[in-house]
Amino acid sequence: MPNPGETSADILQADPAIRRVPSERLELFFRRDFLSPALCDQLIALVEKDRRPSTIADPNGDNYFRTSETCDLSAEEPAVQELEQRLAALNHIEPAHGEPVQGQRYDVGQEFKPHTDYFEPGGTDFEKFCSIAGNRTWTFMIYLNDVSAGGGTRFKVIGKTFQPEKGMLVCWNNKRLDGRPNPNTLHHGMKVRKGVKYVITKWYREREWG
Repeated sequence: MPNPGETSADILQADPAIRRVPSERLELFFRRDFLSPALCDQLIALVEKDRRPSTIADPNGDNYFRTSETCDLSAEEPAVQELEQRLAALNHIEPAHGEPVQGQRYDVGQEFKPHTDYFEPGGTDFEKFCSIAGNRTWTFMIYLNDVSAGGGTRFKVIGKTFQPEKGMLVCWNNKRLDGRPNPNTLHHGMKVRKGVKYVITKWYREREWG
């Protein structure tokens, strides 16, 4: 059985709409129409209201590494509560292990260059971000709208790219089976060529968030 901060392939695939990407290198899943169009629109409005420039942990000297905007969504918002309920019903992860829901907005030309979601052990900011709750276990990302051109999420190691599709969930395990961070989860939030991309991201931790 997974620990309270994790899920499993068996748990996720109990939802008949979940599909696993064939690969031995990482656990990667997707589900179309995970959120309704109405809920997506409500979440977009929340992102628009409080967005700010995105940042990264362990700055690498590249000021254009992540050029999107970010928004932390309040757990008091009914739309966020509905989202959290849907995620918990799918993944069975103890809610206390979840970070606050985050939204991202990508305008034309904006991107998040190839990166992993876990914090690099030994990195400059590892202790700052992981001393209490531990590292990230699973990522659940949801596209909130279709994008006219560009804006895909590319998992380079396995040659898989997801194109933004309103309501679609993409999720993956940031760890190997032995518990080490999995570098095969490297992914690129590719440049938007036309339109605007909105994404919701929910990360989970090894220990309770605090």
